[in-house]
This record gives sequence, structure tokens and C-alpha cells, in this order.
Amino acid sequence: MRIGIVCPYSFDVPGGVQFHVRDLAEHLIGQGHEVSVLAPAESDTELPDYVTSAGRATAVRYNGSVARLNFGPVSASKVNKWLDTGDFDVLHLHEPVTPSISVLALMAADGPIVATFHTSMLRSRTMQAAYPIVRPSLEKIAGRIAVSEDARRTVTTHVGGDAVVIPNGVYVDRFADAPRKAPWVGTPASPTIAFLGRMGEPRKGLPVLAAALPGVLREIPRLRVLVAGPGDVDEVTDGWPPEVRAACHFLGAVSDDDKASLLASVDAYIAPNTGGESFGIILIEAMSAGACVLASDLPAFSRVLDGGAAGAMFANEQPAELARVLVDLLRNPERRAELAAAGQHRARLFDWSVVADEILAVYETVIEGRAAAQWEPQGRWNRFLRGGGR
Repeated sequence: MRIGIVCPYSFDVPGGVQFHVRDLAEHLIGQGHEVSVLAPAESDTELPDYVTSAGRATAVRYNGSVARLNFGPVSASKVNKWLDTGDFDVLHLHEPVTPSISVLALMAADGPIVATFHTSMLRSRTMQAAYPIVRPSLEKIAGRIAVSEDARRTVTTHVGGDAVVIPNGVYVDRFADAPRKAPWVGTPASPTIAFLGRMGEPRKGLPVLAAALPGVLREIPRLRVLVAGPGDVDEVTDGWPPEVRAACHFLGAVSDDDKASLLASVDAYIAPNTGGESFGIILIEAMSAGACVLASDLPAFSRVLDGGAAGAMFANEQPAELARVLVDLLRNPERRAELAAAGQHRARLFDWSVVADEILAVYETVIEGRAAAQWEPQGRWNRFLRGGGR
């Protein structure tokens, strides 16, 4: 197939949707399909050959985070040119109601269209503002995908209609085969745990972990906390107790390879996110790498962890509960090994070899549906109009 994929968020900044689009495109290319991705990016950004830049993006607060979006007449011109050049068999839009190039592509395109909804929000001013603009074009979407039940509920609440749930994908073997790095490997007396995310975003939960650490350090004083992700360390740690600051080692933004090695090396991966998560791709990555996962009990995380069978959970935004569960895990290597093994087994359900086939099935369905609609006369009496009688 000739497949066009539109990513609304800038490829300059790492994020779950960008990674999803990148990995899906590369998997489909590996299967022999022709894939072109349209995404915002700065002019000096080094992009893969299959990505076309829609121009620089503007930072906008969205879903408790900061999204870099691209919208306007100049962008619309670039979208139209990309669509005309691509002549795609199917167009796959991500976040088609977020004011972005996905909306512009939806308004301009004609043909088989698939849309994936990633966001989990039951109330959204941005969606409510964009909906009147997008509504006339939504009927063009022939196949709707939601990455989780939470994202599907957002579709039914804000957009109307329904969507098939197909989760985010992970290259499981890339994480399963990642080498451990000695500086990040713990010992029974000095275990290591990891946090990965944008430090300055409260919903990623670093303040919750920091509040839990005094209680953990009283029981396990030589614990090392490896914090990976962008952010101003001095600003983030302002007001932290000295012992908490001393226990934390800030790695900054890490490469994909280092992320995999970090997850493979630590005794536990901590996901203290407080909300706004529709899936939890980082949990799957940690599970794939063989880490024992401890996450807040957000509904999306609970579904990924099979209700706690493939990872431990604690009550959301409860530092004391996080501390209690973490101490129990660090003192019980057998329990950690049991959860890690269950996590690795469950992660296989989210491998791109499984997920991409499900997405391709949606592509094929909408392409065949479009062809059938163009071939058949309109109306409920088609078989009579064709002279078929009864």
C-alpha cells in the first residue's frame, strides 16, 4: 500500500504519539509498504527519509502538558501539497480533533481515512473549541482506532460514534535484548529504581515520588534513584529534603538505547503519574526490558498491568502508599522477579508484529469499503437496480 500518516505533534520533542507514528511507519516500511509521514519540525531538525516537515510548531498547553502543534494557512498549503504528491491508498490521521495538521489533512483529504485517538480526557476545552470546525469532516473517517478503553471513552463522549481499541506498540525485543549498564545496576544493600519522564510536568508524578522517598530512605538508606528526562534540576528539586536530593541521580534526556538499558538495569521502574494517561507505553517498555514495574493505579495503567498481575500498583497521589509498596518490593527479590516475568510475558501482546497487523486490517477494511461504495449504486435496492431481481 501507499500509506500516508499524519502526526500532529512536533518531531523536535519526544513523545508517545511521535514514537508511535515513527515505529508504526518503520514497521510498515519493513513489510514492504510505501509510507510517508507528515509532521511539524524545525527547519534544522534531522528527520528520517520518510518524514516530510510541515514547518515549525508552536507550544500549546494541552491535556496537562505542553504540545507543539502546527496550524494555519501556510501549514494548510503544505498539507495539500503533501496529499497531492502522495496519492495515498489510505490516509492515517492521529488525534484528528486536536487543532493541528491532522485537522487540516482531514478537511482537505478525500479517500479511505483512518484516525487514531490517543487522548484520554472526559472534559477538554480544546476539543470543545475544535469540534465545530472538525465536525463536518468527521464523517470522512471510515475507520476509528483508540489506543485504550480510556481513549475510546473520550471518542464516545466528545466526538460521537465508536472506535476499535488497538493498543500502542513496542518493539519488545529491542528492550528485552538491551544490555545492562554497570553504573545503573543495584545491589541488595544499594538497590536502584528509575523514573523516566518530563520532570517539570506534575502529572508525570515526580513530586509524588519525591514525597515518598523520605519514608523509603529510612528503611533503605542506600537506595539510588535514577531520574531520566528533560527539565531544570534546580527548579524541580527546590524544597526537597537534602537526603532525597542526595539519593537522586539526574541523567537528563537519554537516547532510545540508553532508555532500554536503564530499564533493563534497575531493580524497579516507578510510574507515579497522576492522570491524563490513556495508555502508558513506558510501562510496556519497562516490562519488555524485564523491569519490575510499580505504577499508580490509574485505570489505563491497571489495564496494561492486568489489574496488578504483571506489575505492582499503589493508590494514586498517595506517597505513603507508594513508599510502603516500594519498600516491600525492594525487600522481596522473589516477588520482583515474579512480577518482572509476568510483565515480560504480557508485553508480547503489545509487540509491533501484533499491533501493526491489527492496524493493517483496519486499512484493508476501509479501502475495500471505499471501493465497494464507489462500485455499487446508491440506495437500499441496489440488487434490483442491477437487474438482479430478488
